[in-house]
Amino acid sequence: MTPGPLLTTSPVKAFGLKVVEATPDGLPTAAGLLVPHDGEPVADIRDRPDRWAQLALLSGAIRRGLPILAWGTGAALAGRALGARVRPGGGSDLSPEWSELPRGAVAETWEGEVPLLWRAGSVTAWAGVTVPESLRTAFLAGLENAGPRTPGTPLEAVGGESALRPLLADFYARARADDLLGPLFAAHVDDWEAHLDRVTAFWVTMLGGGAAWRGNLKSVHAGLGVRGPHLARWLALFRAAAAAHLSPQAAARLTSRAEAMGARLGQGKPGNRPHAGRVP
Repeated sequence: MTPGPLLTTSPVKAFGLKVVEATPDGLPTAAGLLVPHDGEPVADIRDRPDRWAQLALLSGAIRRGLPILAWGTGAALAGRALGARVRPGGGSDLSPEWSELPRGAVAETWEGEVPLLWRAGSVTAWAGVTVPESLRTAFLAGLENAGPRTPGTPLEAVGGESALRPLLADFYARARADDLLGPLFAAHVDDWEAHLDRVTAFWVTMLGGGAAWRGNLKSVHAGLGVRGPHLARWLALFRAAAAAHLSPQAAARLTSRAEAMGARLGQGKPGNRPHAGRVP
């Protein structure tokens, strides 16, 4: 079974599966991505924010290993997303702009100097303005056996915001009950729900989930009396909460970020930097 609908960057006629408009939020659960020929510019998109958005979405799909079928100007856009040069001109059945062969790609068919059919990772690209039926059929059949996806962001790798919030709630429950951290938090946090909202937004931002939080980590903690023992205990409790809520791989990814954050908070203060091997 495919994980979700096919996404498309522009309208297409019946394609054999449910097809919906592509959005960044739809990438994690999509079956694949179609990038059809739309006749819009690819090489010069300086005044086309919509085109930049499509390019960013396509790049995100490529990073995830999402199966992609692109044709016409869509193939040129895929080539550009992979770092290839886009050139003008083709033939009567070719896109008005076409992509040179991206690095690492394999061309299966050529039309003169134009790579007519090429593949790169999860991308299948056809420089013609109409995708052949055989290519469409093969792409749809391949969706059933598509390999595992690569998370698009560290946030996805740890399970998203829905996994973060209960973990953070557990961490703060541990911290509030802790003899060292409890008094520190009690002195500076009045509204715990609002605090949890802010900290969740902070982690969403730090893990690549968008600008949900804006601020300066060190200035937020300045004047709170945080010292090395506090940071070390904070890391110990954070590791415990992460281990209780996440897989070992996801917990390791998240705690490595926490350790880096603790190191930044301790910079410039002798004896303040926490050490992973010396947590009480």
